[in-house]
Amino acid sequence: MLIVLHHWATEKDVESINKTILKLGLKPMAIPGAERTAIGVIGNQGWVDDAPFRLLKAVMETIHVTKPYKLVSRDFHPADTVVTLGKKVRTGGRSPFLVIAGPCAIEGRDQIFRTAEFLVKQGIQVLRAGAFKPRTSPHSFQGMREEGIRLLDEVRKEFGMLVVTEVMSPEHLGMIAEHVDILQIGARNMQNFDLLNEAGRSKRPVILKRGLSATVEEWLASAEYILLGGNPNVVLCERGIRTFETATRNTSDLAIIPLVKSLSHLPVIFDPSHATGRRDLVPPMALASIVAGAHGVMLEVHPEPERALSDGPQSLHFRELEKLNGRIIKLADFVKKSL
Repeated sequence: MLIVLHHWATEKDVESINKTILKLGLKPMAIPGAERTAIGVIGNQGWVDDAPFRLLKAVMETIHVTKPYKLVSRDFHPADTVVTLGKKVRTGGRSPFLVIAGPCAIEGRDQIFRTAEFLVKQGIQVLRAGAFKPRTSPHSFQGMREEGIRLLDEVRKEFGMLVVTEVMSPEHLGMIAEHVDILQIGARNMQNFDLLNEAGRSKRPVILKRGLSATVEEWLASAEYILLGGNPNVVLCERGIRTFETATRNTSDLAIIPLVKSLSHLPVIFDPSHATGRRDLVPPMALASIVAGAHGVMLEVHPEPERALSDGPQSLHFRELEKLNGRIIKLADFVKKSL
């Protein structure tokens, strides 16, 4: 439930309402806003009786929020959230379009350092690379694990880049968070609730990918776990879902981007590499996502895609990313000025 107060409501009024909420065994949540003062009510398992609040003079109206996600919704947080990655990079709202790029998996020091050096020359500030890899087959390359995390830490220090990598289990999160700037929760772990809770206790920003066949409601409810744990720095990543269509790796509906932006205040980025599984489709889909309103893209790039140990067919060559990055900069600037 959302309790909207009159603009003249005092701190004493807010304190009195908070005490009433606590007496009901619920939790008050202050909702920032330039035009209105509001208090969110969370912790309820069902309908909340608004009778104790309706007769209070300071209360303008009560709004029942029936969604399974509250902190994530625009009902509770009307303004766009801007997530700070590291100290300087921001995404969400009117922030510059974000490009995250890197190989699917860390395969060695030479590979990851060549990629980082190339990305820095392109002005790309965030490198993505997997150290722990969830693979469908147990015989596939599983990543360099702890050694991969050490290499990412070296990249941060050598090139001054931000790095993001996937976390697969709650037990690894603390260790990984010490050496990277951004945590990624992948599609297969979107409903790993122990992991979501642990991410909520972390101070690191989290990129939360949509599950393999997750509905929008399930995706946003997963983000709710992280915010409820105390971590507001969540970036949603659309990467397509599994359907009956097999022409592409997944089926990506770009309408999801403006839809989710209307439902939630969190930034939304797009991953055309996993959405399509084909490098020739990555550039047009990346550009289309800008027009659809995405706040950024996550791209797979590899020094030698043909020799990649993971996701080579969807990874761009360096020259392809260089060309695409130039087009992204121009189109994102045009769209921002047009809006």
